[in-house]
Amino acid sequence: MVKIHESVDAAKKQKKTKTKQDAAVESSLEKIKNKYIVLSGKGGVGKTSTAVNLSMALANKGFNVGIMDVDLHGPDVPRMLGLKGMLSLSKNNKLNPMRYSENLKVVSIESMIASKDDAIIWRGPLKYSAIRQFIGEVEWGELDFLIIDSPPGTGDEPLTVAQTILDAKAIIVTTPQEISLADVRKSISFCRAVKMDILGLVENMSGFACPHCNKTIDLFGSGGGEKTAGSAGIPFLGRIPFDPNVVFCGDNGISFQEKYSDAPVTRAFAELAEKISK
Repeated sequence: MVKIHESVDAAKKQKKTKTKQDAAVESSLEKIKNKYIVLSGKGGVGKTSTAVNLSMALANKGFNVGIMDVDLHGPDVPRMLGLKGMLSLSKNNKLNPMRYSENLKVVSIESMIASKDDAIIWRGPLKYSAIRQFIGEVEWGELDFLIIDSPPGTGDEPLTVAQTILDAKAIIVTTPQEISLADVRKSISFCRAVKMDILGLVENMSGFACPHCNKTIDLFGSGGGEKTAGSAGIPFLGRIPFDPNVVFCGDNGISFQEKYSDAPVTRAFAELAEKISK
């Protein structure tokens, strides 16, 4: 009998905790105007680079922007932005996001663990709980945009976002080659299965301008992203050219857009930010 009472008490406590967290999540999301999750069915297409540079381009336009890094096993956003240290607590006993600039802030699991090289070995329920905490237990404040960087594929992390942030829209990233586009079609199928609106598709690493002859070299093919978007009936948001300096800046926590303000990549992200902020 004692065990039954203990079980009932534990269930009541769990339900109360969940109800409190639900309220916190709802309260936090009410202050965020636009929520976009950056998806890709395949790794290595520059999804995190796209999420980070799009966020910076929006921030450069004067919008208040947050990046939520839900790639729990490979959280690269803080490193790309050169952010170090741990998250602090606010007066309301919530986590303060890390500040990159006056109007760009970031939350990532990497900013919550002491050793940045420790592996995160979590099953689905822990991931679900962590992502909800990223929303409800973080002092995001008023945001114009929340950009959510997710891991490749259609697993626990994007599914949790879809189930928790019901008005989130997907920005799908691909490269032009067919093997990447095949995985992108799975991302499109995922969005439709979970009833998530798709804002559109971005073709990354789309052409490389030779520094010697200025001719464009299609390293990964050409036009596949736009063709896939057209056949799927979703908007094509634009092309981001390939530039080796994007890799160098990301590896070293340097803002590509500040260092190369006139580069085609910088202009492409500015155009993308303009398109989605209308």
